[in-house]
Amino acid sequence: MVPAVVARGLTVARGQRLALDGVDLVLDQGTVTALVGPNGSGKSTLLHAIAGLVEPARGELTVLGVSARSARPRVAYVLQRTRLNGVLPISVREVVAMGSWRRPGGRAAQRAAVDGALAQLDLAGLADRQLVELSGGQRQRALVAQGLVQDAELLLLDEPLAGLDAPSAAAIAAVLTAERLRGRTVVFATHDLADAERADNVVLLNRRVVASGPPATVFTPEHLAAAYGVRALESGAVVLDDPGHHHWDTPAS
Repeated sequence: MVPAVVARGLTVARGQRLALDGVDLVLDQGTVTALVGPNGSGKSTLLHAIAGLVEPARGELTVLGVSARSARPRVAYVLQRTRLNGVLPISVREVVAMGSWRRPGGRAAQRAAVDGALAQLDLAGLADRQLVELSGGQRQRALVAQGLVQDAELLLLDEPLAGLDAPSAAAIAAVLTAERLRGRTVVFATHDLADAERADNVVLLNRRVVASGPPATVFTPEHLAAAYGVRALESGAVVLDDPGHHHWDTPAS
């Protein structure tokens, strides 16, 4: 089986700054991978590179067996809800339907896919509501539903669970599990180590790959210290020195 993502010496620049520097990485198909690291560590940049939204400055990137500089019709990218214009005059159904435009089978198949995604994210009753009327969690579910209707082999999500209400977080987590069971590959960025611990694999970033593998082998005090910088180690808990996300996290044993 061809890996879903292979990076060799991947380097991506954002202006004069290297957002990713010499990243080596292999992500297997049919797995859920969490990207973690402090603010500015390159999580979103890596998602953008996989999605084909930024060009590598150096190195190689292959996605589903295709070079980074080729089109990626089998990849779906779900944005953070905070990047969505909340006053856009558009309904939930219209947001989700945007993901079905490239789907084969005609309008009937597209409508069926949209209805299925709305039901899966518990949005069927909100389909005709305007996006501006929804809560943050409901908006995020609409964006995930838009990603689902693309029927892509690789689903990328940027902070899909951040700051959500419990029902929305549970609905999206269930979708990630369902996609994996279908043989799809899921890659999501997160600040929350508890969310990452439920993934098959974790990639710990700080512009380079600090550690990669199952959560139990990645979330060690040594790896976390290398990625975040550690202000305190006490009773197995780690305080992460990330100004955008201060809280206590307990690494997997």
